[in-house]
Amino acid sequence: MRRVAAIFVVLTLALSLLLAFKLRAQAAEQRGPSGGSGEIEGTEVNVASKLSARIVQLHVAKGAQVKKGDLLVTLDCADPRAQLAEAQSRLEALQEQARASIAAAEAAQGSQQAANAGTLAARAQAAALAAQRDAARRQAKRLEAVGNDVAVSSRDQIRSSAEGLEHQLEAAEASQKVSDAQANAALGQWRAAVFQAKASESNARAAEAPIARAKILVAECEIRAPRDAEVEDLPFEVGELVAPGAVLVRLIDLSEVKAIFYLPNAELAAVKTGAKAEVVADAFPGRTFSGTVKTVALKAEFTPRNIQTRSDRDRLVYPVEVWLANPDRLLRAGMPVQVTIPGTERQR
Repeated sequence: MRRVAAIFVVLTLALSLLLAFKLRAQAAEQRGPSGGSGEIEGTEVNVASKLSARIVQLHVAKGAQVKKGDLLVTLDCADPRAQLAEAQSRLEALQEQARASIAAAEAAQGSQQAANAGTLAARAQAAALAAQRDAARRQAKRLEAVGNDVAVSSRDQIRSSAEGLEHQLEAAEASQKVSDAQANAALGQWRAAVFQAKASESNARAAEAPIARAKILVAECEIRAPRDAEVEDLPFEVGELVAPGAVLVRLIDLSEVKAIFYLPNAELAAVKTGAKAEVVADAFPGRTFSGTVKTVALKAEFTPRNIQTRSDRDRLVYPVEVWLANPDRLLRAGMPVQVTIPGTERQR
């Protein structure tokens, strides 16, 4: 009986000490700085392709560290390369056509200039013949006033000359009309050739766009890392056919990580953007990581169920985002951590 009583006393003392220790720890926590529990998150990047193609080779494995620009995946590029070759051939043909059109326009311009010169020459000849005819007519009128036999003979000769000049002038005017028509035709041909040359140049420029698109698709055949990171997952295997936009590599950048904890409304005023934060990870209980508060939510929400107790989940809280430099990559995605804000105090 005494032995049972002694055991009972010992158990009672042990439970009392444990309860006192628990109450003291809770009181110390209530007096401690503001903070909360959270999980480490890295910067996740999903790398996809614009192509529907078959995977030819995977150049990395899960967990590998990659640098920006490193080759990750190679896709079958036969079809995009064929499209590129076709577009380049079409461009070369159109460029050759444009050069021929430009040469034709230059030749038409030369013909038009020659026709203009012929027109000017025909006009000058007609003007000269008209002047000679008019001079002959005036000379004949002067001889009519003299009236002697010599004057009559000379007058008849001059009239005959004037008539001949009149016929030559008519022929020259007819030639001028032909030259004018030829000049107008040459002008029309030149304008048409210039229009054709401009159209050919426009077609050649338009053919450059498919080449640019084809080059983009060819570049998509080699999937490269957009930043320094680690390979988190490779959803597909070599030989699989992937659709456009399918995620081929999931990367995670752990050089800088974040932890989100939840702050009750009573303690919100104590935390500002830019404030210093201390983070302790369960995996490294003896080490404190320094961080900085980057954002404090503007809108309250209920505490996530995987973070707090049921009583805490009944309160509205504000998510607070803390970023930490992680050069050694000790902090990994999913690690549970405890975040505190030095210089603040919990509110009961």
